[in-house]
Amino acid sequence: ALASVSVSCAMSAAGGRDSDAYVVTEAQIRSFERDGYVHIPGVLSEDELHEIEDPIMKFLRGEVLPAGKDLCDMSGATDRTPDQYTVYNAMLPRRYYPPMQGNIYEKRTQSIARQLQRGKNMRIDYDQLLAKKPRSPDSVFAWHQDIAYWPPLGKDPATCTCWLAIDDSTLENGCMRFLVGSNGESEIRKHTPVMIKKTTKGRLDEQSSHALCTALTPTDELRVRKVPIARGDITVHDQRVVHGSGCNESDGWRRAYVLAYRTAEMVQEERRLGFSHSHNDAYNWDAFHEWAKVKEGVIG
Repeated sequence: ALASVSVSCAMSAAGGRDSDAYVVTEAQIRSFERDGYVHIPGVLSEDELHEIEDPIMKFLRGEVLPAGKDLCDMSGATDRTPDQYTVYNAMLPRRYYPPMQGNIYEKRTQSIARQLQRGKNMRIDYDQLLAKKPRSPDSVFAWHQDIAYWPPLGKDPATCTCWLAIDDSTLENGCMRFLVGSNGESEIRKHTPVMIKKTTKGRLDEQSSHALCTALTPTDELRVRKVPIARGDITVHDQRVVHGSGCNESDGWRRAYVLAYRTAEMVQEERRLGFSHSHNDAYNWDAFHEWAKVKEGVIG
């Protein structure tokens, strides 16, 4: 018994899994604050991953279908069918498959988010399933800041978006990439809808994607960091860091599950306004960005 207690204490001091929690080191907290993201290894064991992977496969096999726009392709036009998706995106899996709720990943990431935000009251804001199709040259997730998708509210915007690798996330299959330090910029960058093909119909054209994008300068490109991580690892990023991912050139799927935490007061205010991160919400990024007011022409 004494030996097991000693091992547990040593793990806690060094960081790592500790029952339903995960101990984050001070170095990891400082990295998150400085760079806008942090890589945290071994958040889930192989056995624990099945608690996430099994429900996720129900979505990918079409056994659970999110309603309306909550099932979409984040790289292609809005008129694609699921068999054509190259970045399969299911919003709010916990809503559409409630047995997912309360899993070990939620417990561990709740612990991580609280520590990275130095004790703030962090709550689940939304979740998301992303899967990149094998050998799909267009399965690029465009550069963006998450905050560009969200309403500009006067509450504490602190965010921890926890991105879990269900498969090894590699340079070949399109791992996450970050513009290091862009979280420190004072202004949100200009974003526009991803246009698959330039037309005169603006945001609502069928050739427009669900995704938003921002442009990088040549100087920005020098600060880009690609972050390959192993199955069971996570990256955590904040609301302002510019990030995206490349295409999947491998022979296998690249699957990821996202849990995003924001302050309790922010989540409460979002819900009061009818914003739940569902693509079906009437109050969404098309309601509070300038392109919603444009009747003709292409933004950007």
